Amino acid sequence: MPVELALIAVVLEAIVGYPDTVYRAIGHPVTWLGRLIAWCDAMWNSPDQSAEERRLWGVVTLALLVVLSFLVGRILEQLLPMVLCAVLASSLLAQRSLYRHVADVADALETGGLGAGRRAVSMIVGRDPEQLDEAGVGRAAIESLAENFSDGIVAPLFWLAVLGLPGGIAYKAVNTADSMIGHKSDKYLAFGWASARFDDLVNLPASRLAALWLISAAGFVPGGSPQRAWDTVRRDARFHRSPNAGWPEAAMAGALGLKLNGPRIYDGEIVDDPYMGNGRSEATVADIRSALKLYRIACGLQMAMLAIFVVLSLPT
Repeated sequence: MPVELALIAVVLEAIVGYPDTVYRAIGHPVTWLGRLIAWCDAMWNSPDQSAEERRLWGVVTLALLVVLSFLVGRILEQLLPMVLCAVLASSLLAQRSLYRHVADVADALETGGLGAGRRAVSMIVGRDPEQLDEAGVGRAAIESLAENFSDGIVAPLFWLAVLGLPGGIAYKAVNTADSMIGHKSDKYLAFGWASARFDDLVNLPASRLAALWLISAAGFVPGGSPQRAWDTVRRDARFHRSPNAGWPEAAMAGALGLKLNGPRIYDGEIVDDPYMGNGRSEATVADIRSALKLYRIACGLQMAMLAIFVVLSLPT
């Protein structure tokens, strides 16, 4: 059953993660998918082609990724026992690594000050870290935690639970393609259009689920407020430039009484985005720690719900 596979995978990943020794030996599914996407980019995204031609080849690239990854997942599901499929599926999740990256920002701020915090947050965000003060570093870390909770954990787990290993691998292929070619630069505006739009579509249910888990978890965090989180999602989520990222970010902001998103600098240019939440903008190390507690509880609630589905599906 896909739900059983998803439950075993998420528990395994929470306990073990993706060991560095395995990564050094064989890489990671994302790196394997990345090589295929890079090959398609080199072969089919030529500046000599018209925008229409590059958009068409971008659609072909997306279709190839989805079909191939789904077929590979189906073959593996047929050949391997569920436990081994769950081990493979666990590599598609990022609970432990996301927690560690965000915790590293808090640790760096505490032990090394602003300079160390900027270096640590540059590993997880795309904005210019040199333009961030300590509060900006804290907000960036918390925003990254919220957004990546949705597309790095809830989304792959959702598709694993719905479509099994093929669904999880296909989702990861789409998400990796969006990260690599789904940009609005001259090179990728046309070629990456299909990947970016399809990524928005497949992340839509997970972003709403991620907000639900964060709202529910807020009641278990000191100072957290489920009502405030719910109100913030209802008011602010739709104003984010992304159709999905605003949901978990608004939930995180409201739960912790913070103001997230807002104007920031990317590649030397100011991006004037609206704020999520109407709380404090001066995020502190303590707020990062609270966000990590909220995140862990939300992950636990997600596992508990999967376990309930598994129990309810058992024959009577």
